[in-house]
Amino acid sequence: MLTNPPNLRHAPILAPMSELSTIFEIAKALFESISLENRSIRLLGISLSNLDNAKQNQVIQLPLFQNGNIIF
Repeated sequence: MLTNPPNLRHAPILAPMSELSTIFEIAKALFESISLENRSIRLLGISLSNLDNAKQNQVIQLPLFQNGNIIF
């Protein structure tokens, strides 16, 4: 699924996908591959590009924290 090892800061995907769960798993793998030990986080995010047939004006905010804990 990933075209590069998950320790990189980006993960180009060659196959089209539309399942939110697939996108979430790829994002999760990227976040988990980053060593955050003894590091502060200023900005953390995921962006998608080359979208096709996307519904206009639809924004989905996925939770990152639940009860004070990071969720994955």
